[in-house]
Amino acid sequence: MGINNILSLCGGLGLFLFGMKYMGAGLELAAGPKLNSLLEKLTRNPVMGFLLGVFVTACVQSSSATTIMCMGFLNAGIMDLVQAAGVILGANVGTTMTSVLIALDISWLAPVCIFIGAMMQMFCKKKLQKYIGQIILGFGILFQGLHTMSASMSGLKDIPAFQQFIANATNPFLGVLVGILLCAVIQSSSAAVGVLQALAMQGLMPIHFAAFLICGINVGSSVTPFLSAIGAKNNTKRAAVIYCTYNVIGAIIFVPICMLTPFVNIYQLFTTNTVVQISMFHITFKLVTALVLLPFVRQLVDISYRFIPKKVHENAYRFTYIDPKQISAPSVTIRQLYKEAERMAGMVRQNYILAAEGMLNNDVSRAEEIRERENVINFLNHGIIDYLIEFSGRSLPSHTPQLVGNMFHLIGDLERIGDHAINILEKTEKCVQKELIYSEEARQELQEIYETDLLLFDRAFSGYLCHNLTEQDALELYRMEDAIDDMTHKSENNHIERLRAKQCSTEPGIIFAEALHEYERIGDHSNSIVRIARKNAQISGGIRPPVLSTDAM
Repeated sequence: MGINNILSLCGGLGLFLFGMKYMGAGLELAAGPKLNSLLEKLTRNPVMGFLLGVFVTACVQSSSATTIMCMGFLNAGIMDLVQAAGVILGANVGTTMTSVLIALDISWLAPVCIFIGAMMQMFCKKKLQKYIGQIILGFGILFQGLHTMSASMSGLKDIPAFQQFIANATNPFLGVLVGILLCAVIQSSSAAVGVLQALAMQGLMPIHFAAFLICGINVGSSVTPFLSAIGAKNNTKRAAVIYCTYNVIGAIIFVPICMLTPFVNIYQLFTTNTVVQISMFHITFKLVTALVLLPFVRQLVDISYRFIPKKVHENAYRFTYIDPKQISAPSVTIRQLYKEAERMAGMVRQNYILAAEGMLNNDVSRAEEIRERENVINFLNHGIIDYLIEFSGRSLPSHTPQLVGNMFHLIGDLERIGDHAINILEKTEKCVQKELIYSEEARQELQEIYETDLLLFDRAFSGYLCHNLTEQDALELYRMEDAIDDMTHKSENNHIERLRAKQCSTEPGIIFAEALHEYERIGDHSNSIVRIARKNAQISGGIRPPVLSTDAM
């Protein structure tokens, strides 16, 4: 086996990995929102979550990808760990589909698929057709890579040392260790098993040694989720622990069985094709382990909490739902963004209430709390905007770019409302410091504008979250903003009359006029949110947003 064979092996492996990733990405773009919607709706039952995990992973050809998708749902607050555990068990079974396709020996289709897929990518205009072309092209590249790998390994037949090693390879621990290292390097259990099958095509991988390698490969496949969880949120790390626990327990079950019993000989009764035998054992490993662990999903979650304990206190200067280290499927990311925006809006609303109530009662006792919350709002503003910029640079399904663009404007409006709340607080502090008092009439006018502002904000943001703001609702809210303008102008006129009648002194009167401007601007920004909410409601299809939480508003 010369340098050309080694280069061909590396090139074939590269094609295999790229084809698998490219095909999975095409499937995710073509059907991702629907698959994600299924995962979101139908995972309350661990068994249903398991079946969905099998189905989704069979489509995207990567258990790691499905696990990372679950991590995104965990961060978005859509799925809990028990639900995610069921999906992860199913994902491990679904990943065996690649080995099944290889065992069917349809590599002769590779050139045809590459040609058809490339033509569709180059000449089709519709996005869905391009995604389908990507799937077909990735499929073809995958099998072309497998064919190249298999051909490059033919030279191993001429190396007596390698033949002797394979013939005498009976050490189970060596097999497990080599399997772990192989998968840790390749970063894909499907690709690692594909390498074994490519060797088997040349008669260089007996099933009795391949079984131990597969046990090691499945343990090594845990590296990818752990790498994804580095620096991520605790639930993401726990999902990685569940994924690892599954495969370690599978190895603990099957290594002794293969060592102490003639278990692998059973496959020889069904077929003499070692490629098929390897696929059958891989399926058996995944399926039996999943069926053993499925009744103990909650115990798996408990194990994950032992490794990653729940923290008593979390720093407020962080994302609660967004994980910057994991931009997963677009529909999952959109849900994370919606939940984080909802959190930001809840803080803005709370600050506005405290600032406005403080002005009405000449009370600044909660000034420190308001300012601390404003710092978190500013952190979220910059963080979400940066995340939106990174996210918008990716290939996104239909309607998602419009949702992202609308969120840019929403976050800006929320941040400005927060700033106006701080301005109101500062005016109250000035009044308290100088012992200035508003007249009862002025106080009543401020309260009326404040309450109308708050109602407009609540209805506008609720419509934004739920995508249900009708044209009639929008017109009603526009009229509410007009009413705020009218109340502001009327209050300004009344204020002038009070100054003329000497019912109000000049200095508090100036502060009062400035405060009216702050309230009016808050109404303007709420009105801007109404327009954004109406645009979201007009977007057909798209991604169903999370339901408005009662605790955030």
